[in-house]
Amino acid sequence: MARRPPATNEVPERILDVDVSSEMRDSFLEYAYSVIYSRALPDARDGLKPVQRRILFQMAQMGLRPDRGHVKSARVVGDVMGRLHPHGDSAIYDALVRMAQPFAMRLPMIDGQGNFGDLDSGPAAMRYTEARLAQPAMRMTESLDEDVIDFRPNYDGREIEPDVLPAAIPNLLVNGAAGIAVGMATNMAPHNLGEVVAAARHLLTDPSASLDDLMRFIPGPDLPSGGRIVGLDGIREAYATGRGSFRVRATAKIEPGQRGKHTITVTELPYNVGPERVVERVKDLIDSKKIQGLAGKPDDLTDMDTAGLQLVFEVKAGFSPEAVLEQLYKLTPMEDSFAINAVALVNGRPRTLGLKELLEVFLDHRITVTRRRTNFRLGKARDRLHLVDGLLIAVLNIDEVIAVIRSSDDAAQARERLMTIFDLTELQANHILDMPLRRLTRFSQIELEKERDELRRTIEGLEAILATDASLRAVVSEELAAVALELGTPRRTVLLADAGLPVFATAAAAASAQIEMPDAPTWVLLSSTGQLARTTDELPPTSDGPRGSHDVVVSSAPATTRGDVLLITDRGRAVRTSVLDLPSLPTTSGAPSLAGGVQVSELAALESGERVIAVAPARTDGPGLALGTTRGVVKRVRPDDVPMRADSWSLIALDPGDLVCGAVWLPTGNEDLVFVSSDAQLLRFSANAVRPQGRSAGGMVGVKLAGGQSAVAFSAVAASDERALVITIAGSTAALPGTVPGSAKVTPLAVYPAKGRATGGVRVQKFRSGEDTLTLAWVGLGPARAAGPTGQPVELPDVDERRDATGLPPSGPVAAVGGAAAPVWA
Repeated sequence: MARRPPATNEVPERILDVDVSSEMRDSFLEYAYSVIYSRALPDARDGLKPVQRRILFQMAQMGLRPDRGHVKSARVVGDVMGRLHPHGDSAIYDALVRMAQPFAMRLPMIDGQGNFGDLDSGPAAMRYTEARLAQPAMRMTESLDEDVIDFRPNYDGREIEPDVLPAAIPNLLVNGAAGIAVGMATNMAPHNLGEVVAAARHLLTDPSASLDDLMRFIPGPDLPSGGRIVGLDGIREAYATGRGSFRVRATAKIEPGQRGKHTITVTELPYNVGPERVVERVKDLIDSKKIQGLAGKPDDLTDMDTAGLQLVFEVKAGFSPEAVLEQLYKLTPMEDSFAINAVALVNGRPRTLGLKELLEVFLDHRITVTRRRTNFRLGKARDRLHLVDGLLIAVLNIDEVIAVIRSSDDAAQARERLMTIFDLTELQANHILDMPLRRLTRFSQIELEKERDELRRTIEGLEAILATDASLRAVVSEELAAVALELGTPRRTVLLADAGLPVFATAAAAASAQIEMPDAPTWVLLSSTGQLARTTDELPPTSDGPRGSHDVVVSSAPATTRGDVLLITDRGRAVRTSVLDLPSLPTTSGAPSLAGGVQVSELAALESGERVIAVAPARTDGPGLALGTTRGVVKRVRPDDVPMRADSWSLIALDPGDLVCGAVWLPTGNEDLVFVSSDAQLLRFSANAVRPQGRSAGGMVGVKLAGGQSAVAFSAVAASDERALVITIAGSTAALPGTVPGSAKVTPLAVYPAKGRATGGVRVQKFRSGEDTLTLAWVGLGPARAAGPTGQPVELPDVDERRDATGLPPSGPVAAVGGAAAPVWA
């Protein structure tokens, strides 16, 4: 068959020879850059990947604020995909879901409604779920319309999108990140917002701060699921180099069961580990007989998740529950490792960053945002002041202005004549011509003068912010503090220096080892965040020692290694616990770190709302325990009235609504008892004025309180000890607790005279304007150390020798104060 000749209008073929290796290299580099920069790695400034940033930006543009209703997730995904992120709806929805999961992010950015999945199962389809921005996302996107960041064209050039969000939250550290790029990956652990903000504020004031200084505020990650981090060396390595690892253990407590058995109840699992995964693994181990000591068949394992996570394992009689728990840690996902690889984009390039570098990049970004926002507001205020000055000229010369306008042929001539006669600019003249007649009243003149004065004060304040770097940094620090107060939550993850005591194979071996362990003197410590630990330091640790932590000791008791201590609660109960159940802190040259403690809720069965306020020795000799209540009742409990076999018992018969506000063991009985009331009155009287009573007694009047007032502190101090201090924090009953620092006063106890029991006190602090109550008080041996709601250190003012004076603002809200760990034992 003859071939058809080529058409005359066809373009002749052109074949270019290309080197395959060169083409592969160029194409691979282009693809790798696209993945690294546009998809997989977060920006170190706002801690977001591009898809996350686009979701938050688009939702802010859609007005999906927390005070408005939810919308279908499919609508959000569609808008994001059509306008900003052309990579498919599944990637967008996956990112949206993760930002709504409280077990995935320490501070969720999306408020989701519907089934957003859990650790063992995925979410419902986007057409079934609904979403809106959470409050933290509002902080990430605020001031977008004030020229604080740069925008760039979207993928098709029809829209614009932000290069980075303003990010008032250190999101990369708080929420962490995970992503796999080409040739590199990132994996960062979440942290506590209050701790990160405290470290950032410290770095603002001291840019030369060392890593150890910063780790005083950020001792380690704070995972959304809680758990216990075992071993802190890898964390410090990660903070120093950007690479490191640590182990996370489930939180479990051992409880006595029936017929000599014990149960192991797991309430928290490692980060990203679901309960079904643990249960299935345990069932496999029991079937294969690789785990010993668990009673029941695989189907008998209980997952009671109606009130939070509860995995219950029953231990066979004769087996040590500690040994079984250790097997669970070793063979199941109840212990997992987390490898930190802190890779993020800095100026468009991937870098491995340590803790200080991460904070520095975020703070540099916030300083830039604050400067640009201040410049924008300053320009707006100056422009408005310029127009207001012109309007005032017109109002003050209204008859002449009207005459000029009426005698002009057109608006252009009127504008020129106004500019010439009244020395106005073109903007002012145009604004006067556009001025409505209703502005020609005397009241409008008063309004304009008031607005002018306000604008001048605003401009002066904005110029002061831009005048020095220190003032700019102060604004950034204040805004970070406000974010921490608004969004901060207590620490969830317990940090342990090591795994704790050795685990024995059987109960008999454990008992034998307990007998062999020397019954050495030890100190049991209670921290302000509810952690318990023991230490073998010879001297009671003081609050100003190098703890390496952010916590303070609020109570302590001497004990022995094989002895018991009593946990005293605000409901007037004593709960016995074994000292051996407490983690041992390493002996140090100074005070130990309480980051290695265990939460009291893991050792004591507390009622709803009940909290442990003190620890005391379980002794049947000596003067006994002194209790003070919020209604001013004082009681000394006879030490011989302690039930030797009971695990818990009542110490005082409380009236309805009354609570114990302080509990102290008296070593001699000659101490002074001290009450501090909410209206800033202090009463000091001898403990000899209070006769010991049995457990069923209700005590006696300790301090006479004014109507509506309550006791906020009770303590006991040796009368002759010159180290005794009184610390009071004043605030307002109208303010939410922990939202404002108030004013603090530190005074020697010696300046307050002793009085009789059941009398009124003397004033300990004078309230400032707006203050009407003491929100916190403390009496003990100095030097004193304060902590915030999440345990972060708070600086107190210097000692004030005046008995009755106003306080000074501390560096932040004070939630607890600690001094010498054993105020009456020294």
